[in-house]
Amino acid sequence: MKHGLLQLLLAGTFAAAAAAQVANDNLENRRVLHAEETVASSTTGCTVRRPCVDERLTGKCIEYHNDQWFEFTPTVSGRYFVNIGGQKCRDVRGVQLVVLTGQPCQPATYRILSCTSLGTQDDVFVTLDLLRAGQPYLLNVDGYLKDFCQFTLQVSGRAVGTPAGPPPPMTTAALPGSNRVVHLEWTLPDSLGAAPHCRVLRRELREFRSTERARVPVVRNTLGGSSGAYAATDTLPRPGHYLYQVVAGAGPDSSAPVLLRQQWVSFSQLNPLLSHPPQVPHVVLPLGKYPRNSRLSVIISNPASGRVLLSRQLVGQPGDKRQGWQPVSEWQDAGMEKIAVEITCHPPRGDFFVDRLLLSLPAPAARP
Repeated sequence: MKHGLLQLLLAGTFAAAAAAQVANDNLENRRVLHAEETVASSTTGCTVRRPCVDERLTGKCIEYHNDQWFEFTPTVSGRYFVNIGGQKCRDVRGVQLVVLTGQPCQPATYRILSCTSLGTQDDVFVTLDLLRAGQPYLLNVDGYLKDFCQFTLQVSGRAVGTPAGPPPPMTTAALPGSNRVVHLEWTLPDSLGAAPHCRVLRRELREFRSTERARVPVVRNTLGGSSGAYAATDTLPRPGHYLYQVVAGAGPDSSAPVLLRQQWVSFSQLNPLLSHPPQVPHVVLPLGKYPRNSRLSVIISNPASGRVLLSRQLVGQPGDKRQGWQPVSEWQDAGMEKIAVEITCHPPRGDFFVDRLLLSLPAPAARP
């Protein structure tokens, strides 16, 4: 009995430690970073000291929810990269990064150098140009829309991952097509002729991270110049919405990878010209009620376990009825009867707001 009680006490201690705030939750305890040093941290349990931040300085880029602070002082002036990697997030949204100068906890003195909302768990980097030796820079990391994330952070002279930036909106240009073979074409400008290769990355809307689908070598002619036109073909594994990115790799001069192209591609085994909901098990999310061009973050989870089933970021188009259609066969097969839906709306004007819904799945069709 005593042994079991001891186990329970230890388990409770470890759980409390896992949810405890990091020491640099407060700006006064900010963690000092050294160039090329990689640190691990977590946004779980962090809180915001409102007098130390001012969302008016960052516009719609960020809402502070569970932030923490770092400080970096270069010893040599020049370009640096903030590399964010190893993200493991509860809600799939990822972290946000703000880089600024000024007196700590005096927002009137702040000058924002960079503000980035990732919306992905890929390994990414943020470029910081013209940093001055001896000048302290503050880095604020926050879970995107309250997401709890583990991550690694590094300030380096070398970029790791892909350039951070929002994906293009899923517009009507990405309506479902019936061809699962995707052909991509791109050009490599002369300024990137030293790149060793181009990487083709793919991420399905519900996936946490991108996967490399092709690595195309840069071809050089007998005079040492590089070919400007490239192409790659990929086959989609199943119906869905896929984000493709083409990234030129870093050259031998330690230049950063460059995002050459990104686009959404959709594939459906249904007729893409249907004007009515597909004749497969589905629910209709009420996306048509949100203002046009609102930024919408949709999280669908299992209400019984809390496990995230799908995460989507899109731009509201009330006239597009297809935008709210969501197939549910996979969840029906798992025995689910309901889904929890959280929709965060950032309207073009005004403050963001959150709607939480509990939707019933249609009854499974009788099997012969």
